[in-house]
Formats: sequence, C-alpha cells, structure tokens
Amino acid sequence: MNKQQFAKAAGISGALAEKWFDHITAAAKEFGIDTPTRLAHFIAQVGTESNGFRAVSESLNYSIAGLAIFGSRLTAAQREQFGRKAGEPPLSLARQAAIANIVYGGRYGNNLNGDGWKYRGRGLKQVTFRDNYAACGKALGIDLLKNPDLLLTDENAARSAGWFWKSNNCNQFADTGDVTGLTKRINGGTNGLNDRKTRTKLAESVLC
Repeated sequence: MNKQQFAKAAGISGALAEKWFDHITAAAKEFGIDTPTRLAHFIAQVGTESNGFRAVSESLNYSIAGLAIFGSRLTAAQREQFGRKAGEPPLSLARQAAIANIVYGGRYGNNLNGDGWKYRGRGLKQVTFRDNYAACGKALGIDLLKNPDLLLTDENAARSAGWFWKSNNCNQFADTGDVTGLTKRINGGTNGLNDRKTRTKLAESVLC
C-alpha cells in the first residue's frame, strides 16, 4: 500500500494521509495486520472509531437523545440533566466528565472517582477503561496510567489501535469478512455498523 492508496482506501484527504500513512503502515507491520484484506478491515474500523482519522480523543458532547447510546447506564433523568439541549452550545468539559464518570465508572478497573473521564477513549481505536490503558501501556512500553494523554500522539494513537487489534484476535474476523463480528469485538456492540461496512467495501475495492 502506498500513500495514495491509503488515502483512497480510508476516504480521507491527502493531508490526513500524509499525517497517518507512516504510522498506520508501521503499526500494521508491528501487529501482524499483514494481508490486504486485514489491512482493509483495519483501516475501515479505525476510520469509524476515529471519525475518519480526525479524532484521537473521545468527545462526550452528546445531545439528550444521543445519550441513549449508553442504554441503562444513564437514567432518563440523567440524560435530561447532562445531555445537550436543542440550541445549547457544546457541552462543557465538566458536563462531559460527569457523563464519562457515570457511564464508564465502576468497570474494568475504573474504581476511583474521576477514572471514567481520565480513561475515556483515546487513540485511533479509542482505548477506554483503566485496565485497557494498563495493558496497552505495558505492551507499548509507555506509562499510560500516569499519562493517558500519551495516546494522543500520532505514533501511539496508531500503535494502540494495532495493539488492540492483535490482542483481541481481530484478524480472524477480517479473514472471513465478518464485519459484524469484528465490530462487536472492537465496539462491544454494533454502533456505526453501516458506516463500518461502507468503509470496508471502499478499502477492499482499493487494496484487495
């Protein structure tokens, strides 16, 4: 894959391809994403997770209706309290933190007050939760528990996505073309499934 093919496969601008190409190809090599099909699925899934390679930090700027994505982790009253109302400006970081601390708190190592916000999604894959930050940091050789923002650097953002892919055996889904199964492994559900399928078809049309 060359840089032009990457831009077409990911459906991104030349500037974004310039920013990410070396890091994506290095991560793919490091973590065994080593066939055109695997690479196409990786680029597609990362594309959805990162809003087209534009975001490496999770936004919790949700509308009241948008907070339904978290299901029963938020009550209707909490959605009304913290969600963005019609005509309201983007949510303050304090309100976004309140949302994160509720929906991510008490799970996967997030046991201290503020852990939900501290270990919200970062990197191209949006690594989330303290336990995942610990495992990712150990694999990459960086202290993500002390400094979660290390995942915001381009290199670590890409490497963390590769780490997650390998550690969760994502190649097995890519090899069989199972976009739904792959999405569930990556996302925990089927959020953005149609976007992931569209991106996968695009990437495969260029790379396979």
